[in-house]
Amino acid sequence: MPPSPAVPWFAYACLALSTGLVGSYVGLSKLLLLAFPVFLLAWLRFGIAALLMAPWVKRAPEEPRLDARSRRLLFLESFIGNFLFSICLLFGLQRCSAVVAGVILAGIPAAVALLSWLLLGERIARRVLAGIACCVLGIALVAGGKSGAGETSALGALLLLAAVFCEAAYVVIGKQLTARVSARRISSLINLWGLALVTPLGLWQALSFDFTAPALSDWALLGFYAAAASMITPWLWMSGLARVPAAQAGVFMVFLPMATALVGLLLLGERISGAQLLAYGLALAGVLLATAPRRLRA
Repeated sequence: MPPSPAVPWFAYACLALSTGLVGSYVGLSKLLLLAFPVFLLAWLRFGIAALLMAPWVKRAPEEPRLDARSRRLLFLESFIGNFLFSICLLFGLQRCSAVVAGVILAGIPAAVALLSWLLLGERIARRVLAGIACCVLGIALVAGGKSGAGETSALGALLLLAAVFCEAAYVVIGKQLTARVSARRISSLINLWGLALVTPLGLWQALSFDFTAPALSDWALLGFYAAAASMITPWLWMSGLARVPAAQAGVFMVFLPMATALVGLLLLGERISGAQLLAYGLALAGVLLATAPRRLRA
């Protein structure tokens, strides 16, 4: 029997850290929304990250030049996975608690499986369909519900659901990009596209914004948000995604809603109800059904 391939522990660590960081800044961004309007916040995030990642833009000598297909994929990766995801997420968070957002975002692995079927023609097994059904049921339980931080609107739930599919598209497109472009360069280029896309809206809100109003702690949190959201997490995610299949990488999305809910519970003073706890369990069960392999190999 041929020897089993080595377990890519480095890739697993990158994927787990990336999704954990995303979940943490999803919760913390609720604090930033109290100090900055949505489009200005997104513009500042991309702008700060562009300065931090300036050395990553240049192509490495051993890296091939970008072809037309790679350029299109980079634009779609940024437009769907960066720009639209950020807008849907931030507007959705204004209308939902972090705990509810965590339950809805738990549907990302099932959404990855669904998009793989629609866009890549992959066959979806019955257990994956059951996982999608669990995630949808979990989302239905929290849509329009209440949390310790206030009421969750149907619009907020729909915006977060749109963010789920934006992030799923980010995974599917990113897997294709990592075959030709380095993780660092992907991160820097999609951030530049995001900056270009949000600049008109960001400038519009900047003209009427009082930049002396946010506290020093708000600016410090903004710096962490920019570095984590646009620089560290994409680099970690693309580094891991380059070494494992996309479906297997989807398993690690479970850390995103867990971290989001933990931030809401521990730092934002939110509470979780029995219905939300049940919804959380259904969403996590959906993750396991949709992404667990049929069997474990030695």
